[in-house]
Parts: sequence; structure tokens; C-alpha cells
Amino acid sequence: MSGTGTLYGIGVGPGDPELLTLKAARLLGQVPVLAWPAPLEGDGMARSIAAAVIPPGRVEIPIRLAFRPERDDTDAAYDAAAAAITAHLECGRDVAVLCEGDPLFFGSFIYLLARLGERFAVDVVPGIASPMAAAALLRQPLATLDEALAVIPATRPEAEIERLLIAADTAVVMKVGRHLPKLKRVLARLNLLDAARAVERAGLSGQRLMPLAEAETLPYFSLVLVHRRGAVPR
Repeated sequence: MSGTGTLYGIGVGPGDPELLTLKAARLLGQVPVLAWPAPLEGDGMARSIAAAVIPPGRVEIPIRLAFRPERDDTDAAYDAAAAAITAHLECGRDVAVLCEGDPLFFGSFIYLLARLGERFAVDVVPGIASPMAAAALLRQPLATLDEALAVIPATRPEAEIERLLIAADTAVVMKVGRHLPKLKRVLARLNLLDAARAVERAGLSGQRLMPLAEAETLPYFSLVLVHRRGAVPR
């Protein structure tokens, strides 16, 4: 690895630019090459969150993805990004990969770490993940004392979601989107629908907080917090 650049995975938080860490802001002001996941057109959320601390003149590598449920373009997009990033790292230039939330919590950086982590020096900068931001907005604890917390993708089969909810005191259900009806069915069966709160676009414009029972639709970037024991302990 001598003479090569460092690959940084930088968490930029859930959406509010003021939740960017000092370390992330410092590195984004220094690293000459930036990469981030992006839609087929436009900057993408991670780049938008960090925009205020990115100086002009940086080399930028948007990782263009269609974000289809099938994820049929993911491998090709990250293969191409890995090749472009490799060219810079081999020339001794550091590369920072911007990642919404935390790089290693459902983070897009994981795909590049798998491709490049054994070849180059890597430094991961944690970011505030969306469950922490959502709990703060709702003023509801994720866990206390000996409670067990489950993090459940709503993309999992219905029976698995039910099994994981039964085993946990508190649950964060991620990636809700089109899986909202399925999640509501499971929670209703477990008599937990009234204990579920939804957070949409945490820290961004259009942010919404609501009882899940009242939600008719939710975007992919939303989550649900379920706490079977109720609110803050007395």
C-alpha cells in the first residue's frame, strides 16, 4: 500500500447538514477526489448533504444508479466506480466516498469496501445513522437497561419480520416504502400498530412524523420505530 492513496468512507448523516461530524467536514475539505451514489441525473442525497463543506475544484465521481427494486445495475455501477477510484488511489490521491447515514449501516460504501478494502488503506468515518436521528425527533429511546433492539429491513419476508418483532423490545424497521401494507399487517396481528411511529425524510425538507396507523404511503427513505413497552421510563 506504500505510495497509494487512502480510501475514506465518510458518513454524512441522515439529512440535516448540521449533523455532519467535525471529522467528516475536515476531511471533505481536504481530500482531492470525491465519490458518492447518485441517481441517473442530479447530485444525489449524500452530495447534497455535504455540499457546504466541499470546496470547488474537487474531482468528483458520481456513481449513477437507477435505484430500481431489482437492483440489476448495482454490480456494474460499483465495478465502474471501483475502477475509477483505483486509478486515483494508485496515483497516490486520497478518495472520499460520501455515504448517507453511516458507511457501514446499510451503507453504499460497503460495496466499494468489498472491492477495494484488501488493496488499499481504508479509513471509515462514522456518521449519525437514521435510527438515531429518528429517535431524537420522536424523543423516544431506542433501548434502555436490558432491552433488546432489532433493526429489520421491511424488504424481508412477512413471517421473518413477525419473528424478529416478537423477539425484540424495540424495533427499527427500515426501507419501508412499498412494503408499508405488509408491515401494517404484521404489527396489527401483534397488537403493535398503535405502538409504531413513522419518520419520513428525517432532517430534510418535507420531514414528517406520524403514528404509523395514519400513514397511507411512505417513501423508501423512511423508517418505523416500534417500542412495545411504551415511552421513556420513569
